[in-house]
Parts: sequence; structure tokens; C-alpha cells
Amino acid sequence: MSENQNIDCCCKEKEEAADLCPYCSGKHKERDEEEFKNLMNRLKRIEGQVRGVEGMLESNAYCTDILMQVSAITSALNSFNKVLLANHMKTCVAEGIRKGDDSVIDEFVFTLQKLMK
Repeated sequence: MSENQNIDCCCKEKEEAADLCPYCSGKHKERDEEEFKNLMNRLKRIEGQVRGVEGMLESNAYCTDILMQVSAITSALNSFNKVLLANHMKTCVAEGIRKGDDSVIDEFVFTLQKLMK
């Protein structure tokens, strides 16, 4: 795992116990620096937006103003998902198919079903 991917989960220490971690499938991906920076920058902006909404709430901002900011956060998260999903298709899914591992298709379909709820 690269230095920029310090994942804190049970499988970090005990890969055989990965099924105990509610946040992780036990699989990991090395991301190139550009992909990592792009995704991290998006998350940092979203984090800032959430802190902004927290500040709005603390300062008794009007409901619709807060709702508009929450809508912007939702859009930003959806955009993050689209980028991550495209990267996943181009790398993990394509690599699995090339190796003859059709289970990646089932996993991808399952993931899409979860995202489209």
C-alpha cells in the first residue's frame, strides 16, 4: 500500500479477518497520484462544504439557505461517485475481465444497484 493510503480497518493488520470490517471488502487498490489527488481534493471540498453548513446551523441561518447548501453537497458527492465509478470500471473491472474473472461484473452490478437506490 502506498504511503498516501493509510487505511484504518481490521484488514490492515489481519487480512483474513477482513469480513469483520463493516467498511471494507478486504480488497485494496493502488491509485496513481493523479487519481488520488483528484479524489482527495473533491473530498476536501465536500468536507469544507459540510463544515460550512455546520456553521450556518450554529449561526441560525434560514432553513432554505441551509437546504441549498446541502443540495450542493449532495451534488458534489454524486460527482465524486461518478468519477470513482468511472475509474473503477476503467481499472479494476477491466483488469478483472481481462484476467477472466467474471465475478467483477457481478460485483459491479451489485454496486450499481446499491448506488441507484
